[in-house]
Amino acid sequence: MKKIILVVCLIGTLWSCNKLDSFEQTVFFPEHQWASKNQPSFKFEVKDTIATYNIYVVIRHEDAFHFNNLWLNIITTAPSEKSNTQKVNLQLANNATGWLGSGMDDVFDHRIRITSSPIHLKKGIYQFSLQQIMREDPLPSILNAGIRVEKIHS
Repeated sequence: MKKIILVVCLIGTLWSCNKLDSFEQTVFFPEHQWASKNQPSFKFEVKDTIATYNIYVVIRHEDAFHFNNLWLNIITTAPSEKSNTQKVNLQLANNATGWLGSGMDDVFDHRIRITSSPIHLKKGIYQFSLQQIMREDPLPSILNAGIRVEKIHS
């Protein structure tokens, strides 16, 4: 019993040393289809302007998804700025190894970083909107889409 308590304390200590603040929010597509007109939007507040951040797109899909990639428009609105649209190609699979995300049964999760390195963010409210821009609309076999922002501690 003492060994279990010691292990739990050790894990707690290590966890607190590598503190990682994050925001993650996804939307669920009830019919497992993502229509291009459905543009989920996510807001979060940045208070720490000294820290750096990584930004990710989070995708969950079924094994039946029949593309290796997913094209998105990511519309970002930073505090006191106009919206900026970025077209991104998210690689979900390759022909050599299959799905690149983690999977269980026929569901696969991807957390794909869209910042090339950690970035500084301004203080205030940020808004991200996602729009799928694939040739198939609505896009079948997509369960969830979202944004993750991780604060990096040094």
